[in-house]
Amino acid sequence: WWDERVAARFRRNLQPTLTYWSVFFSFGLCIAFLGPTLLDLRCQTQSSLSQITWVFFSQQFCLLLGSCLGGVFKRTLSKSLLALFASSLAISLVFAIIPLCHNVVVLAVVMAVAGLAMGCIDTISNMQLVKIYQKDSAIFLQALHFCVGFGALLSPLIADPFLSDTNCILSNSTGNASSNLPHIRKSLVPHHPGNLSHYELPMKGMVVTRVSYAFWIMALINLPVPIAVFFLLYKERLVPCFSSSSHPLLSADELAMEARPTEKEDLSTTAQRASAAGGHDDLLSCCQSKNFRGASYTYFAVHITGALVLFMTDGIVGEYSGFVYSYAVEEPLSVVHKVAGYLPSLFWGFITLGRLISIPVSYRMKPATMVFINVVGVLITFLLLLIFSSSVVFLFVGTASLGLFLSSTFPSMLAYTEDILQYKGCATTVLVTGAGIGEMVLQLLVGSIIHDRGSYSFLVCGMIFGGLAFTFYALLLFFHRMYPKPSSEVDDASSPDKAAVTDDTGQYQR
Repeated sequence: WWDERVAARFRRNLQPTLTYWSVFFSFGLCIAFLGPTLLDLRCQTQSSLSQITWVFFSQQFCLLLGSCLGGVFKRTLSKSLLALFASSLAISLVFAIIPLCHNVVVLAVVMAVAGLAMGCIDTISNMQLVKIYQKDSAIFLQALHFCVGFGALLSPLIADPFLSDTNCILSNSTGNASSNLPHIRKSLVPHHPGNLSHYELPMKGMVVTRVSYAFWIMALINLPVPIAVFFLLYKERLVPCFSSSSHPLLSADELAMEARPTEKEDLSTTAQRASAAGGHDDLLSCCQSKNFRGASYTYFAVHITGALVLFMTDGIVGEYSGFVYSYAVEEPLSVVHKVAGYLPSLFWGFITLGRLISIPVSYRMKPATMVFINVVGVLITFLLLLIFSSSVVFLFVGTASLGLFLSSTFPSMLAYTEDILQYKGCATTVLVTGAGIGEMVLQLLVGSIIHDRGSYSFLVCGMIFGGLAFTFYALLLFFHRMYPKPSSEVDDASSPDKAAVTDDTGQYQR
């Protein structure tokens, strides 16, 4: 279901592509374990619920910081792979160290390290796949984000058999606290701990949790990922002891064949791709004044509107998965706690399913069309959720629908924006940063609004965010029409200092 040209490029880049996909599996494995295990970690650190929830903030904040700084390591292939090796290895070490953290501050520091590693993985993996496949990158980005969804589904399943059925700190008040435990645990989802201030659990006593085994299992499952990155480093002769004998990934003949224009790629396209390696800088480099010289206002508008779309859509993912349980158990729905606990899992399950479906669909459908379907689908789903707000059945249907529509928004938006900018500029860095900020900010915003205005405001906020996402996407389409066409760049590419470029193959740049 894809043509031979794309298949040939995939075969030539099979090992690095599979490596980036596996690294994103580590990202997913690490992002989803904290929610269901948080109560056992509270027992392990003998901390209050208000103290342990700061672990969420430390991970999310450092994930955002790592996303902003991840572009620093992509200037060469060596730095990129070394950063990915260190990040994926750090995640395995974090899983192994968490059972040894008996202080909540130490645990927060360890999770901050995990957040930095995840941020680097997020930025570098997206950048490198766009760099390799460029106009063919949409399908590979969809597969990349399927891997994070698969990891996010797997880690709670690994942890579940080892979670405590009763309160994991034995004390005189254990009997009363145990009755609250199932309700509290179901309110702890991968992205947000919910409102737990009115539940009291004992802080002193004998710890009887077995969650350590889950973390050690996840550490072992993740261990092949840094090994895969190391093998890619070794193959590329980028391991420090072999750095003096580095050689290209492809032979000279293969490089010449890849650089030769095909029926679908003329010389002007090849010349444009040659300058793409200079793009995708880190956030600090993107903000330097030298990058703004001669740039039209549409250049900035495309970056800003693309980031705002993902600010809203990724923010919806975070706030919906974080508060749909709390919304379901409150009036007027009053869903049974055990049944409501399936809603976050249903949401993430359909996100993963949607990303799997999007892999073949993205080859036949343009990224712009996919994003349009996604934002319109999100808007219509929230509208129907508001209309049928008293229906428990439609809450489950709407949750599944939202998961499907939100699943492919990020990779499709990334492919579309990079295509507009002809794979120059800082689109990947800006979009990843915007998505991370949205996920963190909208969670805090919606949490405070629900606390003040009640559970119904949860759907109202989602409707507003969906409407804003559609508005920003409409603005992006407008600025796309105003943006200079690729032909305006061909003249620059034909200048003496840019014409003799034959080695840009979508391969690694050292």
